[in-house]
Amino acid sequence: MKSKVILFFVLLICVILQCTLLPALSIASITPNLLIIVTVSFGLMRGKRSGLWIGFVCGLMADLLFGDTMGFHAIIYMYIGYLNGFCYHIFYDDDIKMPVVLTAASDLVYGIIVYGFQFLLRGRVDFFFYLRRIIMPEVIYTIVLTFLCYRILLFINRKLEKSEQRSVNSFV
Repeated sequence: MKSKVILFFVLLICVILQCTLLPALSIASITPNLLIIVTVSFGLMRGKRSGLWIGFVCGLMADLLFGDTMGFHAIIYMYIGYLNGFCYHIFYDDDIKMPVVLTAASDLVYGIIVYGFQFLLRGRVDFFFYLRRIIMPEVIYTIVLTFLCYRILLFINRKLEKSEQRSVNSFV
C-alpha cells in the first residue's frame, strides 16, 4: 500500500510539472511529454500490470487537465504502459538505451494517434506538416528529458522495490 501511495504522489508531481514548469520551458510551443516518460519507465521497470495502471492514471490526469474528451488520453496511455510492460523481462535497469528508444516510439505513436483522432477527423489532412512541426520536435524534446528523468525514476523504483522486499521478508 505504501508503494502505491508513493507512486501516486510521483504521478501527481509529474502532472504538476507537466502543467506548470514544462510549458515555461517550451521551445516554439513544443513541450516534452513527461507523462509518456513516466508511463514507459514504470511499464519497463514494474511490468505490464503496473504499466497499464500507471498509464491509465497518467492519462486520466491528462484528460482532466488538458483533454476535451474524458478517457481519450487514458486509453492511449494505458495501452502505452501495457505494451511497454512486455519488455519488463528483457530489460536491464542501468541501460538507458531501451527506455529512450521505447519513449521515442511511444511518443511518436501517441502523436500519430492524437493527430488521427483530433485533427484528421476534423479535415486537417496535412499529416507531414504536423509530423514535421509538432510530433518530431516533441519526440526529440521528450528524448532529451528522458535522459534527465529516467535516473530519478529508476532511483525511486529501486527504493520502492527495497521497501516492498523488506515488508515481504518481515511478513514471512
